[in-house]
Amino acid sequence: MNKSLAAVAIVLAAGIAAPAAFAGQCPADKMMADARKPDSSPAKGVTDNVLAAINLADEPAKIENRMLRLRKLTIAPGGVVPWHSHGDRPAIIYIVSGEVTEYASNCAVPIVHEAGDVARETHVTAHWWKNTGKATAVLLSADLLHDASDHNM
Repeated sequence: MNKSLAAVAIVLAAGIAAPAAFAGQCPADKMMADARKPDSSPAKGVTDNVLAAINLADEPAKIENRMLRLRKLTIAPGGVVPWHSHGDRPAIIYIVSGEVTEYASNCAVPIVHEAGDVARETHVTAHWWKNTGKATAVLLSADLLHDASDHNM
């Protein structure tokens, strides 16, 4: 009897934990190349502030022409981060507060990101974001900037 209860507890725990494990990610069955075409919506209601940056050529890694930077993005309700690619600029985004929706080139459905979610933006990522919530969204973005004239968010 105790083994049966333990098995039920494990199954229930897995069922409860499973949705959280996939929060803020494209569902596996919805991932596909060219699922979404570029969007021409301009930037709107977004502030982008560089909080810190490190020239990686000056660090032991000696990576020329790369900056490790941390930015704070604030997106007003209805605000848009325009379409951009991470082909040359990987990033990790942490949603501090609010809610934003991502429209990614490799996902057939919109991806909702809530406070506490983390988004990985790799070389296969091209996308745009919109604050579809009622509150201002605050994001922290850490990326490896290659082109200093790249003003994409």
